[in-house]
Amino acid sequence: MGTVEQVVDKIRNREASIGICGLGYVGLPLVLAFTRRGFKVYGFDIDAKKIEALQAGDSYIKHLDFEELKSQVENGQFIPTTDFGLIGEPDAILIAVPTPLTETREPDLRAVKGTCKNIAKGLRKGQLVVLESTTYPGTTEEECLPILEETGLKAGVDFYLAYSPEREDPGNPNFETSTIPKVVGGCSEDSLKIATAIYEAIIEQVVPVSSMAAAELCKILENTFRAVNIALVNELKQLCIRMGIDVWEVIDAAKTKPFGYMPFYPGPGLGGHCIPIDPFYLTWKAREYDFQTRFIELAGDINTQMPYFVIDQIMYALNERERSLKGSKLLVLGVAYKANVDDLRESPSLKIIELLKEKGAHIDYHDPHCPVIPKTRKYEFDMKSVNLTPENLAGYDAVVILTAHKAVDYDMVSSSANLVIDTRNAMSGIDRTDNVHKA
Repeated sequence: MGTVEQVVDKIRNREASIGICGLGYVGLPLVLAFTRRGFKVYGFDIDAKKIEALQAGDSYIKHLDFEELKSQVENGQFIPTTDFGLIGEPDAILIAVPTPLTETREPDLRAVKGTCKNIAKGLRKGQLVVLESTTYPGTTEEECLPILEETGLKAGVDFYLAYSPEREDPGNPNFETSTIPKVVGGCSEDSLKIATAIYEAIIEQVVPVSSMAAAELCKILENTFRAVNIALVNELKQLCIRMGIDVWEVIDAAKTKPFGYMPFYPGPGLGGHCIPIDPFYLTWKAREYDFQTRFIELAGDINTQMPYFVIDQIMYALNERERSLKGSKLLVLGVAYKANVDDLRESPSLKIIELLKEKGAHIDYHDPHCPVIPKTRKYEFDMKSVNLTPENLAGYDAVVILTAHKAVDYDMVSSSANLVIDTRNAMSGIDRTDNVHKA
C-alpha cells in the first residue's frame, strides 16, 4: 500500500476498501457506516444463511435497513461472502465476532482466534487488522498478534494491528455508529495512525489511546460500571419489596438531583452481549495478576441471581391468590433482552422461562419483535409468540412482564389479565393496578 502517509491519503480519498468479519449487530452497522461514505466493503461471515439474507434483502436484525444493504450488494459496493479466500482484497479488516463466556464463566475466544486464522491465510503486507470484539486487556497482543505473525509478517512493520471496542446500542434512536465516539489503540504508532484515519472517515470523534490494552480495558470499564450500578438497584429493589417501598418512585425522586447521581433501573436480570459478560472477562484476567475483583464479582452474583428472585416473586404472587406455580398457565410478556429490539442474546427472559418450565408451569409468550424463539447456545424452546388479545389474556393465571416494549397495549393488559407480575415498572401510570404485583 506504500508509506503510512500514502495509506492515510488512500483512506481519505475513499480509495481504500474495507473488510468486516462478522455480520451481526456490530458488523452490519459498520458496513452501513462505510458504504454510506463511499467505501467498498467486503463482509465475511461463516453463516451462509446471513449471506443469503443480505443478498435477498431479508432482515435478520429488525432495526437495520436491509433494503439499503441489498441495494449496495446489487451495485457491487457491498460484497457479503463466506469465502475467506477474498480476505486479501480489503485494505483494512475489522473483526466483529462474538466473545461469549463458557459455562464456567471463562472467556470463549474461539470465534476471535478462528477469524484471525482465516485472516492469516490471506494476510498481505500493508493491511490493517482491527479487533472490535469486547474482550479482556491483552487479547489483541497475546492472542491475535501471534496468529497473524505466523505468516512471517511482522505487526507494526509489514501489517498494522489495532484494537477499537464496539459501542453499539441496538434500538437507541439517539445514537448511531457515526455519532458514537470511537476509542482506538494500536500496536505501533503507525498502526494507530492508520486505524485512526479509518475511523475518522466514518465517525465524528475518534479518541486515540496509548495502547491496545488501554482500549480493551476502556470497554470493560464502561460495561462494568453499568453492571455494578444495575446490581446496586437490583439489590435495593429486593430490600424495597420487603420494606413496602416502591423502588421506582425512589429512583425517580433521586434523579431530580442535578449532580452526583445518574439513574439505573432494576429488572429481571441482565441481557445483551456485553453487560452480563464483560465484567467476567476482567475478573478472569485479574487472576493472572493475583488480584481478586471482589466488588465486580459480587455485582455479577447479584445480577445472575435475579431470575431466581423473579421466580420467587411469581410464586408469592400466585400463592396470595391461592394458586401454585406448578400447573399454572402463565404468559411471559417480552423475551428480547431490552425494550423495542429483537435481540435475544443473553436475555434473562429465556432463563426465567426455563426455570418456570422446570417448576411445572405452562408457559406461552408474546413479543411483538420476536415472533419465534430460535435455538440458542443454551436454550431450545421451539416457541412462537401468541396473539395479545383480551380473550387470550383472561385465559392465563398471570402475565409476567419481563421486557417493556412500547408496542404493547398495557391498558389492555391491566384490564384483561387476572394478575400482572411487573418486573419493569411497565404498569406505571395505568389506571387499574389492583391486579398488579411489582417484582
